Amino acid sequence: MGNNNIQICIGRQLGSGGHDIGRMLALDFGAKYYDRELLNLAAKESGFSERIFEQNDERKGFFKSLLNVQAPHIGGNVIYRQNFSQESLFQFQSDAIRKAAQQESCVFVGRCADYVLRDHTRLVTIFITAPLEYRIKKVMERDGIEKNAAHKKIEQGENQRASYYNYYTGKKWGHSSSYDLCIDSSVLGLPQTEKFIADFIRKKFNLL
Repeated sequence: MGNNNIQICIGRQLGSGGHDIGRMLALDFGAKYYDRELLNLAAKESGFSERIFEQNDERKGFFKSLLNVQAPHIGGNVIYRQNFSQESLFQFQSDAIRKAAQQESCVFVGRCADYVLRDHTRLVTIFITAPLEYRIKKVMERDGIEKNAAHKKIEQGENQRASYYNYYTGKKWGHSSSYDLCIDSSVLGLPQTEKFIADFIRKKFNLL
């Protein structure tokens, strides 16, 4: 995959600010931002309902088998039966990621985009982390929930992300060997963390 578009792929711990940093990077590099937008894109590319992709989003084993599922087709009002698997959904999403990357520079948050685009010549992979207590506080503030609920949400969400990522990539989610750069967003704060990452990207691709 050899065009000159820059592809920035971000993995993130829940509550670390990865989404906000991704949006700032997209603005900084004039790139298209993809997070949940990928679900809509994959639905349009595949012809299946976006709801199916939402239910399966970064969850390995949610649909262990989707055989003979009735799914609405995007192109019309006809409900039809189609045999497919969770791997098919991953393939549809991967195709959507590759197509977007061919068209322009992008920032992808999650969805194994770093693995899907591993052969791209101008790819940078980032993992955003932060201490657990910091992330619990952020989730409490964001979702208006108590500490125990925030802790449980983080544990469940990250177990799902790790299982999904490890299964499809053969790598380890959150492990430093899986990324070009891992950074704790609590040290500098989100805006300065984004600037640090942006500087790293410019140096990596000699854009200074």
